[in-house]
Amino acid sequence: MLRALADGTRRQILNMVSPRELTAGEIAAEFPFTRPAISQHLAVLVKSDLVVMRRAGTRRLYSVNPRAVARLRAAFESFWDESLSSLKDAAEAAAWDTTKSKGKHPRRKPR
Repeated sequence: MLRALADGTRRQILNMVSPRELTAGEIAAEFPFTRPAISQHLAVLVKSDLVVMRRAGTRRLYSVNPRAVARLRAAFESFWDESLSSLKDAAEAAAWDTTKSKGKHPRRKPR
């Protein structure tokens, strides 16, 4: 998923198909690239499971896969929660070390 999102064009496509289904032609019309190039980007997004494709007659309709996006979001939130918690612990430890060397308790307010 992250590799698929590393490309700016694919991120734009994902944003385009997020609110509603679009055909490959509708998507391609928004870019200065050839339709085969857009089809390759769509194939990467479908393979990564971020986008789903369904057939309606001869048309292919593309839309965001909300379950995959939710999984990706949860992974990022978990990553950020852990990182922020570690940063908080390190900052508190640094504050304790600094105030301890000055003979003050970090949580006490000076009088």
